[in-house]
Amino acid sequence: MTERPRRAMSALLARVDHYQREHPWLGLPVAVVRKYSDDQGGYLAALLTYYGFLSVFPLLLILVTVLGFLLAGNPGLQGRLVRTALGEFPIVGDELGGSVHTLNGSVPALVIGVLVGGYGALRFAHAGQYVLNQVWAIPRRAWPDPFRAYARALLLVAGIGLALVATTALSGFTTAEHALGWVLGGTLSLVLRIVAIALAMVVNTGVFVLAFRVLTAHNIPLRDLRPGAVAAGVAWQVLQEIGTYYVARELRGINAAYGMFSIVLGLLAWIYLGALLVVVAAEFNSVRANRLWPRALRAAFTETTELTRADRRAYALYASAQQHTSAQDVTVHFRTPHTAPEPESELERTDPDLPPVE
Repeated sequence: MTERPRRAMSALLARVDHYQREHPWLGLPVAVVRKYSDDQGGYLAALLTYYGFLSVFPLLLILVTVLGFLLAGNPGLQGRLVRTALGEFPIVGDELGGSVHTLNGSVPALVIGVLVGGYGALRFAHAGQYVLNQVWAIPRRAWPDPFRAYARALLLVAGIGLALVATTALSGFTTAEHALGWVLGGTLSLVLRIVAIALAMVVNTGVFVLAFRVLTAHNIPLRDLRPGAVAAGVAWQVLQEIGTYYVARELRGINAAYGMFSIVLGLLAWIYLGALLVVVAAEFNSVRANRLWPRALRAAFTETTELTRADRRAYALYASAQQHTSAQDVTVHFRTPHTAPEPESELERTDPDLPPVE
């Protein structure tokens, strides 16, 4: 790139940087993207995807087998429960259902499946603790010990199980909605469908609030968790609706031709989308609660840019996250001058985990 285009690009970037600092509606999303990049959010999402993928098949195996034992005389309810669980994976749900079968009469296989699936689910929740503690820059010394970590993971798994019961009830409500809609007219059917989707969003939001609250080592106030949880709950339901629509209109009869290959790739992609939602929502909560905006946009491209107070606060938090023991002192020094004499925030004055900034 020649000198003139480089100068023009630099001037344009400077104008965009100045604008996003003056307008929070843009500065906040920019700061979320910056922190997502600083935390290597793509790798955090990949970590959740890995353990999520390992736990899906054993957990589905456990679900189908247990339902086969408990609801042997009620195949209709058994099928509804399984379809509700598979409904969380609209792209590959039918293929998953055809690949997982009941372990009839095999108690040892069921025990092994319970152990493997339970361990995979706990490892998934444990990975969630790592991700959220990383996003919130919780010092390593404050992370829970292995026993408390697995207790938190078990609590989350139980919460997700209760959410599955709630979504099953919503599935029954949706079935009744179709019947009532056929009898009373299409308008009522649409209204009830909207109500069912709204209730599903509420359940999703509750699951995200529970996950953010339980898996984070610090006791984050509910007001700081709610915005990201609501956004993630709505986004997850939108993904569900888009996936269901796409399968019904575009992929019917196609996935079966690809067999196991389509199941693996589709499941990985779907879990990764969900993991991205979790990471981005948590990053949004962290940026908003810790006042980590506006960030210097040009700092992502050059080290000569003067840092904002939010930049300094973010980098101080990153440093404090590496404190492994209370006997270790962390102090942050900045050679780059501040851009504006902004007053100190409440966080900088009172947070004991924020290292001194010099």
